[in-house]
Amino acid sequence: MSMDYPFFGETEIENAAIDAAEIVVLPLCHEAGSSYGTGSGEGALHLLNASAQLERMDEETLTDWGLMKIHTARPLFPSDDPETAVAEMRAVAGSIMAQKRFLLSIGGDHAISIGPIMAAADMFSDLGVLQIDAHLDLRDEWNGSRYNHACVMRRVIEDAGLPVVQVGIRSFSPEEAVYVKSRHLTPFYAHEIVPWDDMWMEQVVSALPKMVYMTIDLDGLDPSVIPGTGTPEPGGLSYRQLVDLIKAVGREKEVVAGDINELVKIEGTQVSEFTAAKIATKIFVYCHGKT
Repeated sequence: MSMDYPFFGETEIENAAIDAAEIVVLPLCHEAGSSYGTGSGEGALHLLNASAQLERMDEETLTDWGLMKIHTARPLFPSDDPETAVAEMRAVAGSIMAQKRFLLSIGGDHAISIGPIMAAADMFSDLGVLQIDAHLDLRDEWNGSRYNHACVMRRVIEDAGLPVVQVGIRSFSPEEAVYVKSRHLTPFYAHEIVPWDDMWMEQVVSALPKMVYMTIDLDGLDPSVIPGTGTPEPGGLSYRQLVDLIKAVGREKEVVAGDINELVKIEGTQVSEFTAAKIATKIFVYCHGKT
């Protein structure tokens, strides 16, 4: 199929027709008010380009994710106005989920999560959000806006009224520390996650309601795994820890949608975008495929 934008798994699979799709990958090319490194606005396209190099077989389950009828939607370039951009992304995400497709949005900075999460909240009554992230993202306003990457979870909690479970946290402001205490939030801090004990994963799963939206800020992983992100923080999750968490949540909960965000291309290396694309296949296999 001739297209003017890349689609997921391009050299291995056809871009499924939207009417026949089980999974829709939605590229959200949005970046506004970056706090450090820039380039996440093109992150979705780099992830799609890298996905062309993936093999179709999942090595853990021997699942051929290429059989899952994946449709990559035309990339959305939202408004430069943050609040308008959120509304645009919410509308597009909602239209896809209304067709009962599994939606994986790819970004873009973390603000791309707000619209799809609110769209999911419109459809599912018992919904919670699993956030894998280095940062709490609980500021009420940052850089003149309430709708940017530093405020994502504040909007989710206060505007959408959803419970959140935050995993991998290791960077936050005094304002956010006060908010965590006042709201009695219990983030899973990175320094409390040890590699020799997976009990924390069971606690994460237990803290989530039946329906889950999964948002993965790639800086939640250690920069040795994904150096290509705007605000890398040392001491994050390993790739295997993230995959095992995706597996555990997918097994016990109904993941209705998700996103991968904050990918920034580093010239001369492909490791970050390829790893991000690989993570997408793990979501397909363990959250949609329910293997």
